[in-house]
Amino acid sequence: MARFIFVTGGVVSSLGKGLSSASLAYLLQSRGFNVRLRKLDPYLNVDPGTMSPFQHGEVFVTDDGAETDLDLGHYERFSGISAKKSDNITTGKIYSDVLRKERKGGYLGKTVQVIPHITDRIKDFIKSDTSKEDFVICEIGGIVGDIESLPFVEAIRQFSNDVGKKNALFIHLTLVPYLKASDEIKTKPTQHSVKELRSLGIQPDIIICRSERPIPLEHRKKISLFCNVGIENVIQTVDVKTIYEAPISFNRENLDKQVLEYFKMKSKKKINLNPWKKITKTILNTKKTINIAIIGKYVELKDAYKSLDEALTHGGIDNNSKINLVRIDSENLKISEIKKKLQGVSGVLIPGGFGKRGTEGKIEAIKYAREKKIPFFGICFGMQMAIIEFARNKLNIKKATSSEFGLGGIPIIGLISEWNKDGKLIKGTDKDLGGTMRLGLYEAKLKENSLIRKIYKSKSIQERHRHRYEVNIDYKDQFEKNGLIFSGLSPDKKLPEIIELKNHPWFIAVQFHPEFKSRPLAPHPLFSSFIKAAKNHR
Repeated sequence: MARFIFVTGGVVSSLGKGLSSASLAYLLQSRGFNVRLRKLDPYLNVDPGTMSPFQHGEVFVTDDGAETDLDLGHYERFSGISAKKSDNITTGKIYSDVLRKERKGGYLGKTVQVIPHITDRIKDFIKSDTSKEDFVICEIGGIVGDIESLPFVEAIRQFSNDVGKKNALFIHLTLVPYLKASDEIKTKPTQHSVKELRSLGIQPDIIICRSERPIPLEHRKKISLFCNVGIENVIQTVDVKTIYEAPISFNRENLDKQVLEYFKMKSKKKINLNPWKKITKTILNTKKTINIAIIGKYVELKDAYKSLDEALTHGGIDNNSKINLVRIDSENLKISEIKKKLQGVSGVLIPGGFGKRGTEGKIEAIKYAREKKIPFFGICFGMQMAIIEFARNKLNIKKATSSEFGLGGIPIIGLISEWNKDGKLIKGTDKDLGGTMRLGLYEAKLKENSLIRKIYKSKSIQERHRHRYEVNIDYKDQFEKNGLIFSGLSPDKKLPEIIELKNHPWFIAVQFHPEFKSRPLAPHPLFSSFIKAAKNHR
C-alpha cells in the first residue's frame, strides 16, 4: 500500500509548497522509491485553462492533455515523472462531478452535502489511479484558514483516519519572518498557523520553516515546544540562490530521512545529489552571460512563463552559460524602439499567447530578428506571428492575419475545426473556451536534411500542444519557394508543426510547447540548440 504525504501551507501563499514537494519527491525517488505527486487546488474553476496568466501564472499541460496548475511543472522538472490528468483537481471539478452524479440520481435521494459527499469525492481522487507507488505526495493549494480550502483539509483529516496514521504524514510549510527593525526572527506566525491547523483536527508531523535567514536552535526549540513537534522534525529552509539547490538543502536538513523514519522504512539505495550539485555549480559560477529577449504580453508576472524561463535556464546549463532574460512588453513595443530594446540581445523568443493585443510589436520584433540574423525562436503563437510577418514582408500578402483577430484581412492562420488523435477524429470548438483546444502529446514528422531533424536526431517527435488556431497548409508551397521551410508536419501532413528559415543562423518556430518537457537534468534539445546559437551570435 502507498504511503500518503500531505503538504499544507500557512501564514502566506507562495512560500514554495510545490518546490518543497518536488524536492522531497526527488530525494525519495533517489533512495529507490516510486513516487507520485498531486495538487489539490481550492479555486472554483474546473481547471486553470480559462484563467488569466496575470492572475494564475502559466497553464501547464500534461502528456494526456490536462490543463493544470504550474506546480505540476515543478513536479516534473525535479522528479522526471510525467504528470497525468489524475494528478490535479480543483474545487470546481469536485463540485462538478458531485452535481453531475446528483442530477443522474446517483445519491439515491439523499441530501447532498459537503460532508460526506464533497469530502468523499476528494478522498476518491487522492487514492485513485495508484497501484505501484510507494509514496503519493499531495499538495493542498492556498493556506490553512482560507475558507476555500476547508473541504480539502477536512478530507485529508478523514483520509488519515481511513488509512491509519502509520500510512499518512502531514507536512506543514510556514513562514518564519525576520524583522529588520528589531533584528529578530519571529516564530509566532508559525505557532498561530499550526494552532489553526490543529483546530481543524490535523496535527502536523513535520514543520518546514521558510526563512530568509538561518533559524537559531533556540527558535526551533520554541516551535517544537509550542507546536507539539519533535525538534528533529522542525526543518528549516533558508532562501537558496537557485531553486535547483533545494533538494541539496532539504537533504542537508534531513527531510527525507525524517519522512522514512516516520514510516519506519529504510532507504533502498544510496542517495545521489551529484547532478544537482553540478547544476548549482554551473548556475552560480559560470561567467558567460547570454541575453535572451522574451517578447510577450504577460512579462510583468514571472510565473506567466515559468516553464519557459526554466527551459532557457536548462539550455544555459547545457552550454555552461547564465541566461539573462530581457522581458519586453509587446503591447507597449513601438517600432521605433525595437533596435534600442534589442541592443545587446543574442536571441529573441516569442512565447505562446492568445488574442490580438500586442501582436504588432511581436511581428515587428520578428522582422528585426529575421533581417538582422539574430537567433529567433517562436513557440505556438510565436510561430503564427512568424508566419504572418513573413507573409506580409516577403510574400507581399500585406493583409495577412489570423481569424482569431476578427474579420477582415487574409486569414493565413485559422481556427482548426477537426484533427486526428491516435486514429480518431476530434472536433474543435470556440464556443466553450475551457478544455476545447488541441491539447497534449501529438506526433510530428520531421523533414529530411532539415535543421530541426539535426537537432532532434530523429525522424519523428512527440510534443505537447495547447492551441486552437493553425497555419493554413494551403500556403506551404508559396512559403517554401521564398525560403521558409515547413520542416515538421502532422502525420497526415495537414497541420504545420515546425517552420525554419533558410540562410539564417537559427530561425525556428514550433506550434507546440517544448518548454513543458525540458528538465534541468535533461535539457530540451531545442532550447540547448537555441542557446548555443545565441552564444555564437556576434
